[in-house]
Amino acid sequence: MTEHQNIPPTPVSPMILVVDDEPSITKLCKTLLEGAGFTVLQAEGSSDALKICTEHQGPIDLLLTDLILPPPGFQLASSSNPFPHVHGLELAVRAAAIRKGLHVILMSGNPEKDLASHGIKRGTLPFLAKPFEQDRLIHLVQDVLAQPASSLDVSGHGKAANDVDWFG
Repeated sequence: MTEHQNIPPTPVSPMILVVDDEPSITKLCKTLLEGAGFTVLQAEGSSDALKICTEHQGPIDLLLTDLILPPPGFQLASSSNPFPHVHGLELAVRAAAIRKGLHVILMSGNPEKDLASHGIKRGTLPFLAKPFEQDRLIHLVQDVLAQPASSLDVSGHGKAANDVDWFG
């Protein structure tokens, strides 16, 4: 028996894709998450994030995305664009279709308004209100990764904006 058989495999740190239109938020998340032992990919918007989900060779375990992702500039909508600019919930749905078993956390600085405007009901997906404490971010990421990935049921789309139960 060689020595190599007794060495446990090196644990691979979970890969987290962080998406926000504010570079300072993306940088903060990257710093905090890497400090907690995670590996982080950054995307400047949904189009960039979808491209990363499609082209990244390794696993992506969790998508941490802002709910409101304004487009970086004028874009024509096109069904032939594989990486369209979409809001955070649509990004999560598309990314989960590309990456099976992807965990998702949505973020927002104005959760009541943003969740209501997207018709998102409480308990649909894990949610992080900005600004957030370092411990809150780390614990939420750890908790979400410890659970089975939620299936992104888009059948809830189209509910009235006032039909909401808030996230916990």
